[in-house]
Amino acid sequence: MINPPAQINRYKWYEIIAIYCGIALFLTFVLAPFVEGFLVSLKPLAQLFSSPYRFWPENGSFEAYRTMWVSVPGFAWYIFNSFLISGVATAIVLVLVIPAAYSFARFEFRGRGPLLGAFLAVNMFSGAVLLIPLFRLMRSFGLLNTYFAMIVPGVAFLIPSAIWLLRTYMMRIPRELDEAAYVDGAGYLYTLRRVIIPIAMPGIVVVAITTFIGAYAQQFIYALTFNSKTEYMPLPVGLFAYFGRQEVVWNELMAASFVGIAPAMVVIFFLQRYLVSGLTAGAVKQ
Repeated sequence: MINPPAQINRYKWYEIIAIYCGIALFLTFVLAPFVEGFLVSLKPLAQLFSSPYRFWPENGSFEAYRTMWVSVPGFAWYIFNSFLISGVATAIVLVLVIPAAYSFARFEFRGRGPLLGAFLAVNMFSGAVLLIPLFRLMRSFGLLNTYFAMIVPGVAFLIPSAIWLLRTYMMRIPRELDEAAYVDGAGYLYTLRRVIIPIAMPGIVVVAITTFIGAYAQQFIYALTFNSKTEYMPLPVGLFAYFGRQEVVWNELMAASFVGIAPAMVVIFFLQRYLVSGLTAGAVKQ
C-alpha cells in the first residue's frame, strides 16, 4: 500500500512572502517601542533632544544604568517588593483556582453557568472604578500601608480569568482518568492531587505566568492608592515617586524600567517551553 504524500508546501511562494512580511510588520510594531526605549537608555541626556533626532546613539554607553542605582534610592528594594507582591498573589490564586477550575470542569451543580458568567463580568470592571470601595474595605480591615493592601485586590481581579483559563484546559483531560481513579477507591481530592494536577501542569504553568504578569502590571494603581510607606512600594510607584517630583531624566528612567522588567523576562524565558506546551496542549482531541 502506497502512503499518500504528505501535504507540504501548501502555500505558493508569493503567499509565503506575504505571510513573512505580515509577521515582520507585526513584530516591528510590537518590538519598536522596546528597541527605542533601550536605545534611549544608552544615549547621553543631551542627545535625546538634539535636532535632527538620531535613532542610533552616538557614543552610547551604560552610564545611565550605573547612575540610576544612585539616583533612585532603594531601587533594589522596589524590585524585591514587586516580586514579593506578584509571587504571593500568584501563589494564592493557584491555591484557590486549581480546585475551583476542577469543579467547574468536572461537576454539574446549580448556578454553575451564572457563576461563570459573573466571573466574566468581574473582568469587565476596571480596578480604578472600585478604588473608593476598595479603599474603605482595606481601611476597615486595617490593611492600608501593608503588602496585603496590594495583594488582596490583585488576587480578587485575577481569579476569574485564571479559573476560565484553567477550566478550559482541564475540560480537555479525558474523564476516563477520573473514573478509573474512582473505581480504585480514590476520592475527589486524591484524584485532583494525584491524577489531574500532574497532567494539567502545563496549563497550571500558563496560569501562573499570566497571573504573575497580571499582578506585576496591576501594582501601580493599588500601591498608589493603598500605600504611602516607602518600604512597601513596588517598582512602578517607586519610580513614579522619584521621577515625578523633578525633571524627568529619560535615559535613567528607561534604564530603570529595563532593569525592573529584566528578572520577569528571565523567568518567562526559562518557562517558555512550559508556556508553549500549555497553550498548544489539548489542541488535538484526546
